[in-house]
Amino acid sequence: MYENDIYSNSDNGSYTTYQTEGSGSQRTDFVMAPEPAKGGKKKKGAFRKILLSMSLGLVFGLFAGAGFYVVHMGVDRIAGEKAEEVSTESDNQPGLPDNMAESMLKNVSNITYVNSDVSDVVEKVMPAMVSIVNNYTQTGTTFWGQQYSQQGASSGSGIIVAENENELLIVSNNHVIQGMDTLDVTFIDGSVAQAYIKGTDADMDLAVIAVPLENVTPETKAAITIATMGDSDNLKLGTPVIAIGNALGYGQSVTNGIISALDREMTMDDGSTGIFIQTNAAINPGNSGGALLNINGEVIGINSNKIAASQVEGMGYAIPISSASPIIADLLERETRTDKVADGEVGYMGITMQDVTDQITQMLGIPGGVYVYEVAEGSAAEQAGIRRGDVIVKFDGQKVSTRMELKKQVEYYKAGETVNVTVKRFEEGQYEDLELEVTLGSQPAAE
Repeated sequence: MYENDIYSNSDNGSYTTYQTEGSGSQRTDFVMAPEPAKGGKKKKGAFRKILLSMSLGLVFGLFAGAGFYVVHMGVDRIAGEKAEEVSTESDNQPGLPDNMAESMLKNVSNITYVNSDVSDVVEKVMPAMVSIVNNYTQTGTTFWGQQYSQQGASSGSGIIVAENENELLIVSNNHVIQGMDTLDVTFIDGSVAQAYIKGTDADMDLAVIAVPLENVTPETKAAITIATMGDSDNLKLGTPVIAIGNALGYGQSVTNGIISALDREMTMDDGSTGIFIQTNAAINPGNSGGALLNINGEVIGINSNKIAASQVEGMGYAIPISSASPIIADLLERETRTDKVADGEVGYMGITMQDVTDQITQMLGIPGGVYVYEVAEGSAAEQAGIRRGDVIVKFDGQKVSTRMELKKQVEYYKAGETVNVTVKRFEEGQYEDLELEVTLGSQPAAE
């Protein structure tokens, strides 16, 4: 029997509390109510909630997009009005001194934009560039002591720098035209004309050649231009540059880069030294004599491949135009020798010559050039002070390396003309340069 039985119900189950007779103890039992069946109204309610959420999200997105669009238009309108106010009222802003406003505007006007596209500059300057082909005769001695000669051709570049009444004048490197038999110049329109040496400076590796205007067609003359000289004294490291030249003899090509170094002293193949501009613009064989230009199209250097080396990359060199200009100006005043002198009128020095080969230089230490083996008594050479053992390295400013080169140069000079001849003379244990004036004599009568 139970006494004091108590029953209570809840939504989640039933609680029954009772007290047993005579025990004094109390116990509570909990019984879970059965779960309601799945599906039905609960399923329908969940589906409606999902649809409602999707609809609300869509509506929110539409309103948000419209709001952003309206704000964007408003901001643009306000910014435009502000910009107009600033542009129209900047000169009269209260509290802003006139000189400060002018300074601000000046600073804005000095902003520099560097364009990597150099096509306009190249199009402007290319008509002043030419390709040069040096046709020469190479002579030598075989292993058996037999003399031989063969025809050859080498490629280079040039820059049209001036024009006078009779000639078109072109600057190049001395080593481009050295030892030539004939020189062929190709212009921008593809036409070819023969050129002649006007003057050279072997020390600076510069040469000026001339094309007679009578050999230039009206069409070619209309197609070409004269290059504009720049200033290489004020160059800065990192300045953009453009190199144009007849690379590998394939025709004019363009490379670009920057100024890598200034006042770079370099030793050339013949042992002489010079001061150059260094650039990472590619300068290959055939580029010699071509132009190194700034971004304004002004010539700031004359490219030289004579000091290139196969073990390096990205190191090209050019003769600074500010150093070259005085020499070029002097060479432009020289007499162009277009025709050889008649046989009976050719000048005569009166020396017996011998080539100084590389083997002789290595064995005996004699510098390269034309070795004077004997001087005729009473000759022009003796009167000028040339001695046996001297090595002739330049004739009238043009470098000579072989007897053949010297003979070819003398063929353009008449008896009685005075020329400067540079020799290397061994004195006090070393060779020193000596410049002598030689008044050429007449060929001796044949016996």
